[in-house]
Amino acid sequence: MSRLSVQEIESRIRVVPDFPKKGIMFMDLTTAFNDAAAFQSIIDTLYDHYKGMKVNHVAGIEARGLILASALAYKLGCGMTMIRKPGKLPAETVSESYALEYGTNEIHVHKDAFRPGDHVLLVDDLLATGGTMKAAINLVEKLEAKVAGVAFVVELAFLNGMEKLKGYDCYSMIVSK
Repeated sequence: MSRLSVQEIESRIRVVPDFPKKGIMFMDLTTAFNDAAAFQSIIDTLYDHYKGMKVNHVAGIEARGLILASALAYKLGCGMTMIRKPGKLPAETVSESYALEYGTNEIHVHKDAFRPGDHVLLVDDLLATGGTMKAAINLVEKLEAKVAGVAFVVELAFLNGMEKLKGYDCYSMIVSK
């Protein structure tokens, strides 16, 4: 299967108006994940970008980031860690609160997810305002691990989320202006 271009991947992303609330144009990547060529191309592109870096864990943010993280961790040959919403992880966790473009939330990671000095690649499907990813970065650093990189399939550049992630190695496959 040949790799799809960024434009071909982007064409497979569905835009859902007024979700989760009126006025938001939600970019639904599940349609790209559902397309074998698009999903493989996303993972292969992320792999090519990070294959030379030291990474012990790929950490995915609930929910769609978990899908990306598991496939990418497998391909990179490293561990996969879940960053989840409250009440979803069974053992002791550390948490971080953050603001969304349409509310607030909190994310958790197991307290023993990383060892001090581990190199963690954080992955999510989409960068909006940057609050969720900044909270994930804070979780990694609370556990004394290092952020090896931050990856997104789509970045909504008009929301300026990258501003919150300055100082970190960030990569977005698709930048939507």
